[in-house]
Amino acid sequence: MELQKSPLAPASFPEMPVIDGVQLATRACGIKYQGRTDVLLMAFDEGSTIGGVLTRSLTRSAPVECCQEHLKYGQIRALVVNSGNANAFTGRLGSESVARTVDATATELGCAKENIYIASTGVIGEPLPDERLTSALGDLKVDLSSQNWKAAAEAIMTTDTFAKGASVVTQIDGKKVTINGIAKGSGMIAPDMATMLSFIATDAALPSAVVQSLISRGADLSFNAITVDSDTSTSDTVLLCATGKAGNEIYHDINAPELSDFVDALNILLKDLAHQVVRDGEGATKFVSISVSGAESDAAARKIGLAIANSPLVKTAVAGEDANWGRVVMAVGKSGEHADRDKLSIAMGGVTIAKDGQRVEDFDEAPVAAHMKGQDIDIAVDVGVGSGIATVWTCDLTHGYIEINADYRS
Repeated sequence: MELQKSPLAPASFPEMPVIDGVQLATRACGIKYQGRTDVLLMAFDEGSTIGGVLTRSLTRSAPVECCQEHLKYGQIRALVVNSGNANAFTGRLGSESVARTVDATATELGCAKENIYIASTGVIGEPLPDERLTSALGDLKVDLSSQNWKAAAEAIMTTDTFAKGASVVTQIDGKKVTINGIAKGSGMIAPDMATMLSFIATDAALPSAVVQSLISRGADLSFNAITVDSDTSTSDTVLLCATGKAGNEIYHDINAPELSDFVDALNILLKDLAHQVVRDGEGATKFVSISVSGAESDAAARKIGLAIANSPLVKTAVAGEDANWGRVVMAVGKSGEHADRDKLSIAMGGVTIAKDGQRVEDFDEAPVAAHMKGQDIDIAVDVGVGSGIATVWTCDLTHGYIEINADYRS
């Protein structure tokens, strides 16, 4: 099925500068798709460090298990990604496929096996024809270039309607530092440690323990605060890699003041990528921000926010441009977190429409109705019991979601 580009897509793919120590190549290997690239090789200079967050799914894929094992070593020389086949729920065949890919990549690049990382995305339950991938490694190695960021983002797409990328420039101790990131994802998106696939690279010099702390904290503020359909993938993988080529002073404490600009820039980039995933939600026509305040804790606020964001009734009301605040009340109540019914307030588009547990009499519906017709929808809820706050992001639920997923395997 030919997918139309999301109406919420950015105007263009961003300019992605060179990251010293990173090269990329893509290839059409016919894993599932015909006439498009479906394999990505990212190669990193020796000494590059890595951290990652991975799905907690109990049916996670063999590639995820490989990443988990290799993250213990904190070093990376190569990442191999394929789209079209998740290599998940494939049993012994899946593990053997990953092992062959790791072996072949390590041999091709002349590095240790534990420095190779694998990620796969696509249909679950089908054995991966890894020979199509490994036979292309030689050509991929020849094609490696520091310029291929957009091609890399395109090669990892499945039901995505646009390539997702982001780039920021910052500093550490006065040294210029660049961060680039790509992501894929539009369905089966509900956070649980990580969401979809996302690969971020920087030329900063960072110890692996710091890299791990940075991505764990950053993912919690970005990828773990989005949802499209409440379904957590078997393949969720987010990796942050640092080549050390920027030549900055090395700090071993994530809270070192010298790292503050870098941390802020990284979190901006991660949030940008996470928002792009939501904006490409399958069938999405509206991007929804849900802010929760007055909860017992920040964690409680997030749980309430996700209960609202994952509600099919709330999401279909947004799709229908209906400011149905009663559905928001319902979602707050089912979240399992404490809320004071008689202090609950709800605003849409900045207009308070319910307060102190009841509808605001004679509020002006015109600006609310106009807001609901836009592409960016803001919902704010205060549950009246504490100081906990959180913001989560989702999209509406349309018939397009059904059409895409009904045809996914064909």
